[in-house]
Order: sequence, then structure tokens, then C-alpha cells
Amino acid sequence: MNATPSPGPPVRLLIVDDDPLVRAGLTLMLGGDEGIDIVGEGADGNEVAELVERLRPDVVLMDIRMPGMDGLTATEKLRGRPGAPEVVVLTTFHADEQVLRAIRAGAAGFVLKDTPPARIVDSVRRVAAGDPVLSPAVTRQLMDRAAGGAHDERANRADRARRRFGQLAEREQEVAVAVGRGSSNAEIAGSLYLSVATVKAHVSRILAKLELNNRVQIALLVHDAGLLDPGDEGEGDL
Repeated sequence: MNATPSPGPPVRLLIVDDDPLVRAGLTLMLGGDEGIDIVGEGADGNEVAELVERLRPDVVLMDIRMPGMDGLTATEKLRGRPGAPEVVVLTTFHADEQVLRAIRAGAAGFVLKDTPPARIVDSVRRVAAGDPVLSPAVTRQLMDRAAGGAHDERANRADRARRRFGQLAEREQEVAVAVGRGSSNAEIAGSLYLSVATVKAHVSRILAKLELNNRVQIALLVHDAGLLDPGDEGEGDL
């Protein structure tokens, strides 16, 4: 796992879950950490847009399964807006199609509801710092899900991914593949003999060129294009 980013201003966190007991438990667990400022709570995906507009959170901790508008639809709508906060999906499932959909929609990662409080705090801080959170085991499962489907569907997905990947310059392609392996910016800098600032600039250009939300989506594109060697996936945290 990558190290937790250095402490800075408290991360403004919005918690969205339809279960008041879960919200109360999360508020109790996370609110006592000096690095987290819980700015509000929501019980339905329909509330998210207004809450985000009014409270300006850095991160939204979003439950997947809610009545009214579910967390997946809320994530898709939220991440389609300019200047949207990061989203961490909160789920009871280790990995399924819904988690994959959330990540493709732009969620920066997910945590399980039974994750120890310290790990949830760490995840929120890392996501706020631009470091999406997916464990190696979960990454492998998600990649397996992404690779599923009929042969023709996989072939079409691979072809589309390779065409998009071809829009990148050579150095950007190298950085993208390294992101797909789960390497951190510092690790990429060391392997490609670049500065960390240069790696960050390449990642930003990749996201802009390919109209992606975060590093997780870069990794999925690289995987879809078939550019990872066996054993590459899940070597580190995305």
C-alpha cells in the first residue's frame, strides 16, 4: 500500500447512506479524526447534488444500495459535473458488477462497510489527495469482471481500448501502462527516470486526452487493451 499523504487541512467529507445507524456509526468513527471534517449527511442519492452544491465536500462516501436514487446513479450524475468531489463507494460486497460500474462512472475506489475505521480514514485522505484506493485483491477481481463477456464483446472492447490508447504519445503510453500495474507516481518516476512532477503532468494529460476521471479508469483501459503481462495486475494499490 502507498503511504498515507502528509497531513494537511481536514478533508471535507459528506456521508450518504440510507441507514441512519450506519451514518451515525461512520460519523462517530470518522468524526473524531482531526484529518476529517464531516460537513453533512444524506440518506438518498437524490439529495447528493444539492448537498454537494451547498456543503462543498472534498470527498463523498457513498453507499451503493439506497431507495430512490441509488449510489451508482448518484455517482454517475455527480462525476459528470465540473469540479465534482471525489467519490468513495461504500458497500457490503467485495467486488461485483455494481462496483465496476461505479468505478467506470468515476468513483475513486471503494471500501467495505466492515473495514476498520483507521483504514476508512486512510482511504478518505488518500482519495482527497488524488490517490485512488483499490486493494490488489479487489483490483484483480474487478479486472476479471471487466474481462468477462462473450468473445466478440471482449474483442470489440479491446479494439476500442487500443484505438484510444493510440491517441497517447509514447511516454504517456509508458506512464499509462505503469499506472495499470498499480505503480505509484514515485515508483513510475523511478522506473522511467522522470521526476514525480513530470509523472503527475503525464497522468493529467492522459486523463484529459482520454476524457477519464482518475487513475483507476486508466488502469481499466490498459487492461481492456491487453497491455498488461500476466501477473502485472494487482502488484500495488491503484
